[in-house]
Amino acid sequence: MGDLEGSYRALQTPGVRLGAQFNPGVSTLEPGHSLGGTPAGRSPGRELQIRVQGLDDSQEFFNVDVSAAGTVAQCVRACARLTCSPVDTLHTVAVYLFSLQMKRDLMESRLICTENTGALLASHLVQCTLLCLVCYFTDALVLNLFIFVHSSGQTPAESDFQILEIARKLEMYGVRFHPAADREGSKINLAVAHMGLQVFQGNTKINTFNWSKIRKLSFKRKRFLIKLYPEGPHQDTLEFLMASRDQCKIFWKICVEYHSFFRMFDQPQPKSKAILFTRGSSFRYSGRTQKQLVDYVRESGAKRTPYQSPQASPVSSKGPLCLSPSFQMSTLSLPGQNPSPLQSPVLGEGGSNPRLEEEEEGRRKRYPTDKAYFIAKEILTTERTYLKDLEVITVWFRSAVIKENAMPEVLMNLLFSNIDPIYEFHRGFLKELDQRLALWEGRSNAHVKGDFQRIGDVMLGNMCALKEFTGFLQKHDEVLTELEKASKRLKKLETVYKEFELQKVCYLPLNTFLLKPIQRLMHYKLILERLCKHYSPAHRDHDDCKEALKEVAEIAAQLQSSLIRLENFQKLTELQRDLIGIENLTGPGREFIREGCLYKLTKKGLQQRMFFLFSDMLLYTSKGVTATNQFKVHGQLPLHGMIESENEWSVPHCFTIYSAQRTVVVAASSRVEMGKWIEDLNLAIDLAKKSQEKSSIFLDVSLEQESEDDMNSSHTSLDKQTHHRANTTMHVCWHRNTSVSMSDHSQAVENQLSGYLLRKFKNSNGWQKLWVVFTNFCLFFYKTHQDDFPLASLPLLGYTVSTPDETDGIHKDYVFKLQFKSHVYFFRAESEYTFERWMEVIKSAASTTGRMSLLVPKGGPAEMNGN
Repeated sequence: MGDLEGSYRALQTPGVRLGAQFNPGVSTLEPGHSLGGTPAGRSPGRELQIRVQGLDDSQEFFNVDVSAAGTVAQCVRACARLTCSPVDTLHTVAVYLFSLQMKRDLMESRLICTENTGALLASHLVQCTLLCLVCYFTDALVLNLFIFVHSSGQTPAESDFQILEIARKLEMYGVRFHPAADREGSKINLAVAHMGLQVFQGNTKINTFNWSKIRKLSFKRKRFLIKLYPEGPHQDTLEFLMASRDQCKIFWKICVEYHSFFRMFDQPQPKSKAILFTRGSSFRYSGRTQKQLVDYVRESGAKRTPYQSPQASPVSSKGPLCLSPSFQMSTLSLPGQNPSPLQSPVLGEGGSNPRLEEEEEGRRKRYPTDKAYFIAKEILTTERTYLKDLEVITVWFRSAVIKENAMPEVLMNLLFSNIDPIYEFHRGFLKELDQRLALWEGRSNAHVKGDFQRIGDVMLGNMCALKEFTGFLQKHDEVLTELEKASKRLKKLETVYKEFELQKVCYLPLNTFLLKPIQRLMHYKLILERLCKHYSPAHRDHDDCKEALKEVAEIAAQLQSSLIRLENFQKLTELQRDLIGIENLTGPGREFIREGCLYKLTKKGLQQRMFFLFSDMLLYTSKGVTATNQFKVHGQLPLHGMIESENEWSVPHCFTIYSAQRTVVVAASSRVEMGKWIEDLNLAIDLAKKSQEKSSIFLDVSLEQESEDDMNSSHTSLDKQTHHRANTTMHVCWHRNTSVSMSDHSQAVENQLSGYLLRKFKNSNGWQKLWVVFTNFCLFFYKTHQDDFPLASLPLLGYTVSTPDETDGIHKDYVFKLQFKSHVYFFRAESEYTFERWMEVIKSAASTTGRMSLLVPKGGPAEMNGN
């Protein structure tokens, strides 16, 4: 690469920039080949001279033997070409090259963005002397922004990372237009992206054709053809006219490369050559696919060449962070039970950043203090988690079923044609939120006028746009039902489904992710209600927030009954997979009411059991968890009797369940638990009496038949089956001696939260920064919000939340304390508002004090087992 026009001070080449003594260039040559393309020991023949123009406009000339292998020509071509890879997996030299590409795109007006964003990018690019970019801007305010950010004194390395952080969030980043015309002759632009083909009118996107909807891509002379899977009355073949056959073929090849890179697992095999006649193009994508590239980077552990100045900029909150090493999970167990990772996870405490607390204090002082800012930030942080949750289906699960060819085509179309457009919409929504919060935080001088200290306009525009997706959301009932039917009918799909649920990225039961789009509407509604309550009617953001609330409330009201039905169906299917000995649990009219741990009176005393209460029956299990992390159903009670509390057994919190000719005596772990069970049992009995339908399932198991052999008989036959996940609420209830109702589940859905917290180390004064997600009664811990899966989790059922007392010795603001028996954790929030929100949502999932008291016999022959 040649001189860089002084834009990087004295660092003139990539080699010098990275600390080398000479310019190493960028090479992918195989061992044994010279740059000229002649393998060692081979005499050169006729040569071709190849000119390679770098991104900095420098030129290099290479002589390549005409008989050289094709890989050599590809190596020379790689010197001038950049690949599309995730930012966090790039080698640092590639980060530098990307910044050069951004400079070129900005100067040639190929990067479509606002003047504010262009000024931010340019300020990171110019450093000292590249003033030719200043003429790109006309507005005086933008020019001031340019000068302000440029004078902040960032190192070249920091500027490169900031360029990529800004550019990758732009909606039009990486979009390259290919001019065309539709059948009516209207001028349009075609573009290809990772999700499929896009159609633009000017710079406005008017349509997207997802890969899942496209059956075939082809071209005939100047006509580019898209064949779709038939769907309703719409045409299944679209035709676009391009300027020439060559342009048409080039665009077709780009489509093939994108499709192969993002959708395939393995590198496509070259097309075999026909003996006599050829039909169609033999073009195939060559190179690693996205999955192969990501797997290679994760598994190879290749050393990356560091910049000379790797420190994060003091003016940026999104630069590279110094993160602590991986977490560790403990396997504490209760007496007489198998080890369980649910009891108390222990997070790693080594390698903390000693300057972290000082840096966090600096950030707190720089950020706005208005409550509205922190409410808006909650929208941003939860949207990040929501988009990651959608990717579990749109990216990860799709890859799993495609790899094994496990899902019928009709179901594939139904599932992904409904969720892909939703995912695409929220990708754009997240970018808008991210850009608005960046301005609100004062990373430009736009905050001086206060023009960006609001969020209502962003919410209003996107809540109105969400109306278009109501039809997709209403289909989620059908999607969930058909997916469940197919997984029962098709053995391969059932296997892929179960194996996928055991992957780290699927941190919740799989079908819960399909409920997220409707649940997200409820979150928007609650957050907007909070904003409207905070603002005075005279505030400039109040009217937009009020209108946005009206729009989302209307959609939420239409889908409320559907959500209730879906949540019930999801819970029934989850229990169906984790319970052995019960069939057709998802029968019509059946409602889930409560699950949890009770102690059942047997001939050998009180023994721990799991009980599952529905609107028409009560199931109870054998003694413990099977070898496959499932529970074996041992008995069932049709609900036609009554409930009475008992004292004759000399056991606290004891009550009797009467059903026809059968009687079951149980005890709860606390008075509060007993009250909840009795209340819900009576509710279920009333529902059963009103219902005209009777359960088609009846396990006629009497108390006298129960024995230790029955309890453990399932182990030998189940050891060969696929293991099930061990982090469901039923497992937590089992280990924590507690219970959860359907109303608790519904409340937990409304109280999901995400954000960064500082976690105090147990034996020191250090604090560790973690990205924390609260959902399904559990805290999930990540290093950053960009991670694909959690590295540790903490189920909160049974925990209490409070502020530290004097004996804890913590003298910091916004700290809350989590405690279960001897397990204590301290977390620190960034503001009073976020502190109150974390306290609020955790209280909604953690237990009351009454739930904490353990069941202790007062005497008599009954003996407690499995506590």
